Amino acid sequence: MAEYQNLFTQVQVRHAPDPGVGIPDPENRGELAGFSGLLGRIGDAQIGPIHLGWLGILSLITGGLSIVIMGLVMWSSVGWDPVQFVRQLPWLAVEPPAPEYGLSIPPLNEGGWWILCGALLTTAIGLWWCRMYTRARALGMGTHVAWAFAAAIWLYLVLGFIRPVLMGEWAQAVPFGIFPHLDWTAAFSIRYGNLFYNPFHMLSIAFLYGSALLFAMHAGTILAAAKMGAEREVDQITDRGTAAERSQLFWRWTMGFNATMESIHRWAWWFAVLTVITGGIGIVLTGTAVDNWYLWGQKHGLVPDYPEVWADPAYPVQPGELEGPWQTPPPEGLPGLDTSFRDGGILPGTDIRLTFADVALNAESIR
Repeated sequence: MAEYQNLFTQVQVRHAPDPGVGIPDPENRGELAGFSGLLGRIGDAQIGPIHLGWLGILSLITGGLSIVIMGLVMWSSVGWDPVQFVRQLPWLAVEPPAPEYGLSIPPLNEGGWWILCGALLTTAIGLWWCRMYTRARALGMGTHVAWAFAAAIWLYLVLGFIRPVLMGEWAQAVPFGIFPHLDWTAAFSIRYGNLFYNPFHMLSIAFLYGSALLFAMHAGTILAAAKMGAEREVDQITDRGTAAERSQLFWRWTMGFNATMESIHRWAWWFAVLTVITGGIGIVLTGTAVDNWYLWGQKHGLVPDYPEVWADPAYPVQPGELEGPWQTPPPEGLPGLDTSFRDGGILPGTDIRLTFADVALNAESIR
């Protein structure tokens, strides 16, 4: 017999677009709203109305301008060739200034574009955060989402502003680009003795994996009990029903402990926020307080001292070993080649005479 699994929304109700709750707000919301059946399978089918306000509009302008400048700089790096731009886009980058510029503002083509793009992008992110905060306040909500976003902004600022300032040069920052920023990450870990030995990096990874685990556990529990009304979590908190009781009993049976319908969200929020907070702390300490995390780990008992199990790759030269006559070619020349080191030789089967200098310096002769 088929069973209801609730993997996607199977029933969608159509009605007039809901404008939302009325709130005293000096900025009017847009009136355009509609429905999407495809989006309705994974969420609410209604699209809009969207509220941007001046904060949202300025954020989109500055963020869009930053992305356009990045694209133009990358395009110029391939000679304004549209084919090569599309082909090499994952490898193109807007690089930060060279180390000799320190924290000064360099010419545009030597890192100035990176500073301009970064300033515009940071402005856009800051304005978007203010928009999220003010919208939550206008609706009478808590500001949990805004502060979670602020935690992610902390890591962004550490990588592109705080740590470079502490190190005294913009060159320490991350370039803008798909693969270039991944290459920077790999080189950063190698340069400072493997970031995996950074305890704050360990905490960040633990919170990251923990967030995924909590999300999967909570989502799986609600979906498993959705046919009993578990998705109506507020009702389940205040009016205990079959879904909440069964799901919590399931976790007590399987691991001896269960979160409540409220506390699971608090757990997930903290795990997600601490992922980027601890990661940012680890990046700030790298290069400023700790130059090599591998050696730091050995000093503090985190990394074992590996024994030297290999032998010397070469025996040392003994006294007098290199003394004696130099080995010279035989008087009759080298086998199969009419030659001498001074006069060169004739290639077998041809009349071409080449000296060793010709062979060493002339690539065409080698071919």
